[in-house]
Amino acid sequence: MNSAFHNKTILVTGASSGIGFASAQAFLAQGAKRVYMTGRDANKLTTAVAALGENAIGVVTDVADLAQIEQLKTAIAEHGDTLDVIFANAGVAHYNHLGATNVADFDTLFDTNVKGLFFTVQTLLPLLKQGGNIVLNASMTSNKGSANLSVYSASKAAVRSFARSWANDLKDRKIRVNAISPGVTRTPIMEVMNLSEADIDQFAAYLVDAAPAGRMAQSDEIATAVTFLASNAASYINGIELTVDGGLTQI
Repeated sequence: MNSAFHNKTILVTGASSGIGFASAQAFLAQGAKRVYMTGRDANKLTTAVAALGENAIGVVTDVADLAQIEQLKTAIAEHGDTLDVIFANAGVAHYNHLGATNVADFDTLFDTNVKGLFFTVQTLLPLLKQGGNIVLNASMTSNKGSANLSVYSASKAAVRSFARSWANDLKDRKIRVNAISPGVTRTPIMEVMNLSEADIDQFAAYLVDAAPAGRMAQSDEIATAVTFLASNAASYINGIELTVDGGLTQI
């Protein structure tokens, strides 16, 4: 068994499904002692935690609510744990149309993807060990300029910027900070964005020619990149954006 995270304690936010769940699973498969998993929906989180076994611990948390982030910190501390890795993955996505975007939709995206991510990391920093690792979930959309995704894309550009700045801010603690930018990945967030099966099929057909890989990613493929960035195999990688998109933004 790969033991890259033997005896290490990990936090994965937004871990009820998709990339977060696949990453929690991957950390455990690589020897993690304990993985804390967060999600907003208690039922979905309970199901996810049960699927991963006794070394997974669920803490219901909406990162847009700063009081709940404090409660997450307290839950980890009261368990007697410190953290080796934070994967700040929790995020929301929806389309917006320039000229018809309302303040509530704008705030929903920025409250979770930017403010929530910022305060998740800041609040949990006292629990993160010297020499620990932070991985932030950004998105290829911050570099792509996709139509009707301007607010989401801007929120993810902020995440990428955090990786650069925090790598510098945390250098004295030898904490590495990197961003993962997934491409089109088949996750439940597609349904949340109200994409029908026909829409998803159409997107998949587009990728056959648009991306050198010729397909969407699966969540476990993104998780492999996440665990790499958080591992000692990436010990000299800091402040980067690792784009995992099958080449879509490279051609």
